[in-house]
Amino acid sequence: MSAQSTIPVIIDTDCGHDDLTAIAFLLARRDVRIEAVTIANGLAHVRAGAANVARLLALGGRGDVPIFIGRETPLRRQAAFPDPWRKKSNALLSGLKVPAVGRAPEKQSAADYLAGRLRDHGHAARVLALGPLTNFGEALEREPGMLRGVEMVIMGGAIRVPGNLGDGGTFKTSNTTAEWNIFVDPLAAKRVFESGARIQLIPLDATNHVPIDAGFLRELQRKARSPLGEFVVAIMERDRKLIEQGTYYAWDAVAGVALVDPAAVQTSPMAIEVKQDPPEDGRTAEMIAGPANAQVALGANATAFRQIFASALVPRAASAQ
Repeated sequence: MSAQSTIPVIIDTDCGHDDLTAIAFLLARRDVRIEAVTIANGLAHVRAGAANVARLLALGGRGDVPIFIGRETPLRRQAAFPDPWRKKSNALLSGLKVPAVGRAPEKQSAADYLAGRLRDHGHAARVLALGPLTNFGEALEREPGMLRGVEMVIMGGAIRVPGNLGDGGTFKTSNTTAEWNIFVDPLAAKRVFESGARIQLIPLDATNHVPIDAGFLRELQRKARSPLGEFVVAIMERDRKLIEQGTYYAWDAVAGVALVDPAAVQTSPMAIEVKQDPPEDGRTAEMIAGPANAQVALGANATAFRQIFASALVPRAASAQ
């Protein structure tokens, strides 16, 4: 990212465990400047998520970064992540050694901020989208051309692999093709893919190649002794059972690494259509005809990911040696 190190990054997040590890990674990078964080309704409820992000930003020395809250519902449906996941995400920082902060989010909504900021094509910004795309879908109603040419890295979708709705525990569905971030608000995703944005999509096809296993967690415990590194370890420890079962992946962290080092994933240009109707609502379908609207990662280099991710989280004195 050296050639683009002065370009600010806007992070849109639904504040789940993997979102926070991705944000911690970017806070630790000297070549990334987070301009703003917008909160999407997804894994965490928006106000609880905003409070957690504010504390993480303070831990990373960036308590000045503004936080904008999005709406509490998808654009035109009532889909939501399973309640147990949401309660867990709301309370992710409970008991952790993270600064308590009292600052409130900005009064301006996430959609209004995005519409105003991204329509200013003279001052480029890159976007990292880690949750449902509701904030962008709503903002596009205000400014239909705001994303044209904007670089977006989006974690979501499943192209040539099954979706992950079946991972929802008590959530029952016949939909085997959709991934959660896109499923929650497929209309918003459709608008984004039709917006003219320069999209790099990080679907399950790529993240399935990057499991977080017990060996990598031990490596982080040994090396990542910075405050942000210890935060990442503590968040991952909360899912140790999933790690030991082999069902915990670096979903959003892969997108964060791809933002700074696109070579960590292998992409192909594709025409992606977001299906709107059951039983495939939320499916990111690869279309044979039509112009490409995304660079889609179908693979990822797990070794490169681990090196890039872990090296950012070691104490700076150690990383300089």
